[in-house]
Amino acid sequence: MHELPVALSVNGRDYHDVVEPRVTLADFLRDNCGLTGTHLGCEHGACGACTVLLDGQAVRSCLVFAVQTDGREVTTVEGIAGPDGELSPVQSALKECHGLQCGFCTPGFVTSITALLRDNPNPTDEEIREGLSGNFCRCTGYQGIVNAVHRACESDRANAGELDPAGQQ
Repeated sequence: MHELPVALSVNGRDYHDVVEPRVTLADFLRDNCGLTGTHLGCEHGACGACTVLLDGQAVRSCLVFAVQTDGREVTTVEGIAGPDGELSPVQSALKECHGLQCGFCTPGFVTSITALLRDNPNPTDEEIREGLSGNFCRCTGYQGIVNAVHRACESDRANAGELDPAGQQ
């Protein structure tokens, strides 16, 4: 099989490589970029563990070929943390609300929640459950994850100055 060139930005860093057309974005990120935070679970797009942001949209990286991302921007879980490695509000909230256990699904949840909150900064429980319905966790009962989304919303609003010091709107 012949190889094709691919040039994309991952977490703000440019990557140029040559890959076989069948290489998935997930494999490219892990093998060619050394970014192993993107986890592969089912490799059929059902579990959500491999979710990344492609031009800001949450996608299953196991269903996208690396060559399809030529000229595009990818954000992985490694790119969601702050520049000095501090946790994002979503990551902090998952930690505080015990929204993770073994951690295998966590990267997919972090990227999915990040996209969800960008599009809907104050979702209801129903909207959260719908927005995360493509992410599976076999360890938690999901309530900690839902609580974490609400906590991340509160943190974002507090950082934006929308809450007074007592946490009231």
